Amino acid sequence: MSTQYRRFRRRHIERDRGAARDRLMSDYFIENPVYNDFQFRWRYRMKRHLFLHIVQTLSSWSPYFCQRSDAFGKVGFSPLHKCTVAMRMLAYGTPADFWDENLRIAETTIIECMSNFCRGLIECFGPTYLRKPTREDIDRLRHIGSARGFPGMLGSVDCMHWQWRNCPVAWKGQYTRGDQAGPTVMLEAIASHDL
Repeated sequence: MSTQYRRFRRRHIERDRGAARDRLMSDYFIENPVYNDFQFRWRYRMKRHLFLHIVQTLSSWSPYFCQRSDAFGKVGFSPLHKCTVAMRMLAYGTPADFWDENLRIAETTIIECMSNFCRGLIECFGPTYLRKPTREDIDRLRHIGSARGFPGMLGSVDCMHWQWRNCPVAWKGQYTRGDQAGPTVMLEAIASHDL
């Protein structure tokens, strides 16, 4: 019968998590890693000690970021592994399946890591960093700006063009500039000196 539904079976892919974890550790997180602090900062968009602080905070926030074993006794991904894939997606603006080859994590797991990572950052660091500046913050930043020769300055504006690959054809003319290869969206942020 042609109208019968076929039973969907998931194809299991042996990704060798252990080798991916060992490679990640030797590349960035051992005493003499393959990649130095400059390369770490370039790839993660933050310093190593800050990244490790985020991993530690998320590990104590949720059991999801603790390394566990499944029902078969197979060791799961480490907190470093889960946070690395989320940070790489955020740093490079890549889709979830992009990191499977390198970090050996399936697309659905990567999406789950990203969701938990973002929720954890908002809950753990939101009250401190994701808030309006207080009067003390403004006074401190103005004092620093004055000391550096910029009285009244709270921070510097930083801009970047983010390439919009799926821009609708009808809008491309509005979002394309002569100095950019294709349509882009301008992202602006105000950053203080301590960020």
